Amino acid sequence: MSDIVPSFFVYGEPDRPLEIGFLHVETVMARANLHSGQVRAHRHDRMMQVTFWTSGSGSYFIEDQRLDFLAPAVSVVPSGVVHGFNVDPLISDAIVVSIADSLLPSIAGQTTLPLDRPVMVTGQGAEALWERLRRTMQLILEEYAEGRGQADTIISPLTAALLTQIGRLASDAPRLAQSPQRLLAGELRRLIDRHFRENWPVERYVSSLGTTPHLLAKAGHMAFGQGVKDMIAERRLIEAKRLLLFTIRPLEDIAYEVGLKDAAYFSRFFRTRTGMPPSEWRRQNTSGAHQTMTDSI
Repeated sequence: MSDIVPSFFVYGEPDRPLEIGFLHVETVMARANLHSGQVRAHRHDRMMQVTFWTSGSGSYFIEDQRLDFLAPAVSVVPSGVVHGFNVDPLISDAIVVSIADSLLPSIAGQTTLPLDRPVMVTGQGAEALWERLRRTMQLILEEYAEGRGQADTIISPLTAALLTQIGRLASDAPRLAQSPQRLLAGELRRLIDRHFRENWPVERYVSSLGTTPHLLAKAGHMAFGQGVKDMIAERRLIEAKRLLLFTIRPLEDIAYEVGLKDAAYFSRFFRTRTGMPPSEWRRQNTSGAHQTMTDSI
């Protein structure tokens, strides 16, 4: 599947790394000129998307499943999950919240909704819950559009509340099926989150997951476009950037925290992946640590 389904930074644009704390909000039809209501199968390897359909109807495609919907409806699509939709652009619209994977650890502790599996909730009933969800999404859109002061510090907790509201709506909904490869890749990512600091070799991940090196590598490439070593390195880099941005800890401490043996090795690791040493990256990015990048569906 990874050979035929494109991975985008935004729909139709080449994939690229996302900055720490990346979060973007807009309506689907704000860019109708790019898709005319027909978004072909694609994925985002580094961000989750929450889409709340405020009007209209259509068909949503998540992995190999088709889900027909009538607004209100909401979907949560984690990174690496193939998705797309067909709607009538004249009567349909939705609000989309795009969240970088690097932001999810801070949100995960504030919500009861699991963030590693796709969710789609549609249908009538539970009017009070749907109305609350609509108000939350609208508030997130307004805060993002106004962009005044510390809007990002408001949007992040609002997003956690949004996900919890979705969890309540989804509590009685059937779970979406996932392919064995997607399930394995999700287990791998969770294991990396827990153990990347411990310098586990690839063989230990293989053994812990009860699989083979070939199947694990194939699952990582299918779901996230990366092999196991690259997934470990990217998780380590995300943590390093977060510590550089939001703490004043010296490089020696950060190197130890992300599982690297010393500051010199850490500097080489960081420079290879960012093009600059960590001290310089920290100076250039600290003042804009909360700046939001532009994104799309």
